[in-house]
Amino acid sequence: MTEAIAAVLVHVPDVEAGLQWYQRAFPNAARKRLEAFEFEYLRVGGINLEIVPSDEKVASGAAGSVVYWYVPDFEAALAHFESVGARLYRGPMDIEKGQRMCQVRDPWGNCIGLRGASRGRGAEA
Repeated sequence: MTEAIAAVLVHVPDVEAGLQWYQRAFPNAARKRLEAFEFEYLRVGGINLEIVPSDEKVASGAAGSVVYWYVPDFEAALAHFESVGARLYRGPMDIEKGQRMCQVRDPWGNCIGLRGASRGRGAEA
């Protein structure tokens, strides 16, 4: 039985560059290190964002599932991601209860979903 998402893995060709980019994209992320494994990752809220090397089994890029991150101000979040180099990929589109959603792509082509309240369209309960 599953309870919650423990980690999101993002595959990139250069792990250090990926860690640096994702730390700019998620400014509230805390960079953590597991000394026993010489492994660094980002902690975003209660989720580990693990930037790992792409390889012949899992390449970087858009190829399947997309994790959507809740953002309290959709327009501000989209502007922030674009300011650090993300490119709008799909959307934005209006969804239920005054919210919007879209997908942006990181510099390696991985999709990041954004979903949240839109300014001027207060989310109704």
